[in-house]
Amino acid sequence: MATRHDTAAPPSKEGGAAPGRPQAGPTEADIRRRARLSRRWQRDIRWSPYAFVSPFFLLFLAFGLFPLIYTGWASLHQVEMTAPTDMNWVGLRNYTRIFDDDFFWNAAKNTLTIGIISTVPQLLMAMGLAHILNYRLRASTFYRVAMLAPYATSIAAASLVFVLLFGRDYGMINWGLDLVGISPVDWQNDRWPSQIAVSSIIIWRWTGYNALIYLAAMQAIPQDLYESAALDGASRWQQFLHVTLPALRPTILFTVVVSTIGASQVFGEPLLFDANKGASGGAEHQFQTLGLYLYEQGWVNQHLGRASAIAWTMFLILIVIGIVNYVISRRLRASS
Repeated sequence: MATRHDTAAPPSKEGGAAPGRPQAGPTEADIRRRARLSRRWQRDIRWSPYAFVSPFFLLFLAFGLFPLIYTGWASLHQVEMTAPTDMNWVGLRNYTRIFDDDFFWNAAKNTLTIGIISTVPQLLMAMGLAHILNYRLRASTFYRVAMLAPYATSIAAASLVFVLLFGRDYGMINWGLDLVGISPVDWQNDRWPSQIAVSSIIIWRWTGYNALIYLAAMQAIPQDLYESAALDGASRWQQFLHVTLPALRPTILFTVVVSTIGASQVFGEPLLFDANKGASGGAEHQFQTLGLYLYEQGWVNQHLGRASAIAWTMFLILIVIGIVNYVISRRLRASS
């Protein structure tokens, strides 16, 4: 039988175990250093998030809030481009003058019609493309990237190409219409054709962008809903109407609001589509938008005070659109 040999510490004189090496306590300098590090750590935890987001707020104050406030102040004065520092107080006269100006209401009406002509087909086409891309297709990644190509294209390049397409004498659109027996259309000088041409540029640029937004929302819909609908005998069209569209209501509302805001700020497309390359929106202002009207008053006619009043009027229109969006969103959430 093996014998166990344990080595034990010799007993102390007092009958207990042998004491270990005595450890020195923290010095006063160590205590102060730990307290200083603790306070620094607490300050870092408390203030570092504000330091990380401060660049955004600084840029927003410099390039967002200050121009907004200064524009509002300038809209209450008579300011000319030739002497921007000479400001004469006129109160609300700039607002009353633009509201009495027929060109302002013409620009507002053109903005509304171009917005409707461009937004409705754009979102319908985006919904259809997203529904097609939602199925398993070969090279689906290529198609999704191709959808963003128009969005990544420069407004100037796209507008100049469309100017060539909609040319009256040598444009490809009129050439195609002539093949089917339709007489050439003066796309740049007639009211409705010019607005349709400008809207086509907007549709071409933004359809793919909205299609990808709809596609992302469609892929978030649970497949169980489609399987249940298929078991109940629903066709693909019925599944789209009764499953896809109800699930996409918040996304549809978002795209409608964003497209409406974008339509109210249309500027580059009508500016470059004008044959005279001016801010009048055609010889008879037939496709002049609010953005062009603002540019014409401020940088062509050099009335900065009146242009500031137009800018604030457009800003108030966007606030109304935001309020309508909020009310509709609350009702949708309540109903769901």
